[in-house]
Amino acid sequence: MMMLASTMIVVWVIVGIVVLAMLAMVGIYNSLVQKRIRCQEAWSQIDVQLKRRYDLIPNLVETVKGYASHEQETLERVIQARNAAIAAGGVKEQAGAENMLSGALRQLFALSESYPDLKANQNFAQLQEELVSTENKIGFARQHYNDSTAVYNVARQQFPNNIVAGMFAFKEREFFEIEEPAEREAPKVSF
Repeated sequence: MMMLASTMIVVWVIVGIVVLAMLAMVGIYNSLVQKRIRCQEAWSQIDVQLKRRYDLIPNLVETVKGYASHEQETLERVIQARNAAIAAGGVKEQAGAENMLSGALRQLFALSESYPDLKANQNFAQLQEELVSTENKIGFARQHYNDSTAVYNVARQQFPNNIVAGMFAFKEREFFEIEEPAEREAPKVSF
């Protein structure tokens, strides 16, 4: 009888430990899911701002065409960079395409210095202002994405989270980084 009671105590202790371990695993899993979804939401915010940027660019190009029609190469470069950015897939490819687009936009804005009438055009000035505002929003969205990614990546590497992350294939997320030092400069816009 005494043996049966001590065996039951051991069984209940083991069951209790297993239940606690399972509850901890469920908590860790749910926490990782929440952090992964925050990263996805942050990436979607970047997409929203990039879409706005992509929608502004054709209007900007059309406005510039009226004043600088012989600058066709610069205008085509902007459109090609825009199309490449729209088609980009994945964080690294998107970052590279966005960097190319930012460079092309810098060249487009530099044209306004050579064309005083373009620089004075109300539509061009408004589009520039909207684009600058959008660039700021993109910057904040990138920062939010990178912050969310850092929180997620740290959480999935910490013990015992790394065990649960490995069991359920929680993959490391890439940061949205600028590769070239020259591309780290903000586009210069002057009115």
